[in-house]
Amino acid sequence: MYQLHLGEISVTEFLQEYWQKKPLLIKGGFKGFTDPLSADELAGLAMEEDIESRIVSCINQQWDMHTGPFEDFNQFGEQDWTLLVQAVDHWHPDAAKLVDPFRFIPNWRIDDLMVSFSAPGGGVGPHLDQYDVFIIQGQGKRHWRIGMPDNSLQQICPHPRLLQVTPFTACIDVITEPGDILYIPPGCPHDGISIENSLNYSVGFRAPAQKDLLTGLTDHLIDHDISGVRFSDEGREASTSIGAITDSDLSQVQKLLQQLVSDNAILPSWFGCLITRAKHELDTNEPDPHYGAEEIEEYISEGSVLSRTGGLRCCYYQHTSSTDILLFINGDQITLPATELETAQLLCNFTELTSEQNKHFNQSSERLMLLTSFINQGYWYFTE
Repeated sequence: MYQLHLGEISVTEFLQEYWQKKPLLIKGGFKGFTDPLSADELAGLAMEEDIESRIVSCINQQWDMHTGPFEDFNQFGEQDWTLLVQAVDHWHPDAAKLVDPFRFIPNWRIDDLMVSFSAPGGGVGPHLDQYDVFIIQGQGKRHWRIGMPDNSLQQICPHPRLLQVTPFTACIDVITEPGDILYIPPGCPHDGISIENSLNYSVGFRAPAQKDLLTGLTDHLIDHDISGVRFSDEGREASTSIGAITDSDLSQVQKLLQQLVSDNAILPSWFGCLITRAKHELDTNEPDPHYGAEEIEEYISEGSVLSRTGGLRCCYYQHTSSTDILLFINGDQITLPATELETAQLLCNFTELTSEQNKHFNQSSERLMLLTSFINQGYWYFTE
């Protein structure tokens, strides 16, 4: 539905020259762009209890923020406010298609699609993020200023729940129009102010911090009752000060931790489960009653198409072509035989499975049972 045009550069050149290095304006990145949803539809999502939303406003130089769900928007007036709705790709299938053109980055790095509506003058103030983002201009126009990382910038809090930065020098200063795309790497200060009623779509990428990785590893060890190797210090010499922790002690502890995170028997499982776990609610609808495998087989034989629930995270890992495949779906791990690489790739690489692709699952009772299980969990659903 949406095709990304990078102008005179290729995807490879973009990754080599811009990704995580410097911002880029992609003028007309989506040619003939049509908004997948309206401002009214976005407002409707912001009224839902399960969907994360907020409104940021700046009236008479006073910043304020309100969190949803919202019942009425009239109180915010005609200008100087922005509605932001997280994980819209989980709830709006047409909007979710905006993520697909950016899947030259692996699935596990993609976070979600945030959509914002801004009245004239609306914005969230100058700030920086610790992750990569593509910002697509929908209806309306917006004035953007983007700078390079600058250690001299200071973070400020004009409101207890808003983090901004001090004034910065812009390397991109532009008014974006429908279909224009901005790529902003981590740590680049940016500020967008709406010129007229406008919609923006932000495709964000996950950048797990060391703290989050270690917390996830700890949870995995606890869940699977893995104690690991205990500290040992054979050959220790007598202490000259029994109250001291020595560099040698710390070195032993460090090696113990490094040995744990270097364990290739643990690493793929805990990381795959961690990184595919949904951060926001999924709009899963389990069929009632559940399908039987024979029903799914019949639907596939009739040429049905399957779509993956928006925001569902799917990845796989295979060490060598002769080893089992670890399939990760929404934080769960399923082990597949080494011969089922095509099965894993179909499930993970495509958000929609065509009638021709679905025939693969009818060729094996095990594949059919696996697919039936996913459909009954609401992870995939028939669209035709």
